[in-house]
Amino acid sequence: MSKRGKKSDDEALSGGDEPPKKVLKSGKDSDDPDSVFICELSKNRKVSVRNWQGKTMVDIREFYLKDGKEIPGKKGISLLMDQWKILRDHADEIDKLMSGVET
Repeated sequence: MSKRGKKSDDEALSGGDEPPKKVLKSGKDSDDPDSVFICELSKNRKVSVRNWQGKTMVDIREFYLKDGKEIPGKKGISLLMDQWKILRDHADEIDKLMSGVET
């Protein structure tokens, strides 16, 4: 009988080829030395410039309170510098289109 696609009991217990488990890291607060706060867009949305994995990014993100600390949430976007420059170069076009929209 072929064992293809099946693990023996020993392999299943040892973890064999299982991918590493994700470890939740505590959120970075405003004391993060790699983050520079730029502005607050609303009560829970902020813009910052930060370094992450050796790359500088413009980060637009929602924050929430946990145990009295502001923690960055999942909702947001981090733009690499080339992406930020493209967005910045199109700001006038976006402004023109937004001027016709009621708030």
